[in-house]
Amino acid sequence: MTASLRPATEADQPAVGALHHRSRAAAYADLVDPASFEARGPQMMSDYWVERYRWEQDTHRMTVAEENGSLIGFSYVGPSETEGAAELYAIHLDPSRVGTGAGRLLMIQALTDLKSFGEKRAVLWVLEGNEVAKRFYERGGWSPDGASRADTVNDHPVTHLRYSHPL
Repeated sequence: MTASLRPATEADQPAVGALHHRSRAAAYADLVDPASFEARGPQMMSDYWVERYRWEQDTHRMTVAEENGSLIGFSYVGPSETEGAAELYAIHLDPSRVGTGAGRLLMIQALTDLKSFGEKRAVLWVLEGNEVAKRFYERGGWSPDGASRADTVNDHPVTHLRYSHPL
């Protein structure tokens, strides 16, 4: 079955948070202590998205992917702190749906949504060691632009690399 896309609603946010938790725990398992995901649990991410969506729904766009009525992924785009750019903040899929094409559909929609911000390029940040995500974005036309930043995931220090895509 093929995924269908639609704009997210406030009611989607608890499920978005739970999916985000599962996706991060699977994608970062070799990069961040897995126990740190267990300690935080899906409710923490659900609460985060409920609150974030409430504050940013007028300035950001979230798209959800569904299959047979179940949420299987989402993307989130908006203005960026990077001058002259809009930002792809997230593409996350349920781990069981990685490799099905749903992520590609979300990326295509995200690039369309990013153009509506009126900037000449889009940026995103990816964990330095996340080779699967880097390949995914590179196949979608994104490329590293040389910027990096120190950050944390679940209080674990990580390095993010910035990727850019012309709009």
